[in-house]
Amino acid sequence: MSRLTHISAPAGVAPATAYTHVVSGTGRLVAVSGQLALDEEGKLVGAGDAAAQARQVFENLRRCLAAAGADFDDVIKLTYFVTDVAHMPAVRAARDAFLDPARLPAASAVQVAALMGPEFLMEIEALAVVPEEGAASA
Repeated sequence: MSRLTHISAPAGVAPATAYTHVVSGTGRLVAVSGQLALDEEGKLVGAGDAAAQARQVFENLRRCLAAAGADFDDVIKLTYFVTDVAHMPAVRAARDAFLDPARLPAASAVQVAALMGPEFLMEIEALAVVPEEGAASA
């Protein structure tokens, strides 16, 4: 049984279609800084290609989560910063390759004027909750 609770349609709120309105859980909080489409050598992956950048960003998130003993099943919130909301279908496609589309985290998407450089189309950060060390998982 999961230690996270997903509430897609709280009373009086329209159901969510590409995210979950509320995700709660107990455990240790893991915050992952916004990730860019950089490979392990710091080189841009996917210049001008939102799909390639999104895949690299989610791979970076996966690696960061793993470093904290977490995975995408533990993610409770994603925040997307995109230079154009037209990139969101590519972001969602990459997300769905890494996360269970039936148990999506809470999310916010923000269109921004710029990121750390004009070559970056998106930056994504994550919050996760993992079991306390030594605690038995349900």
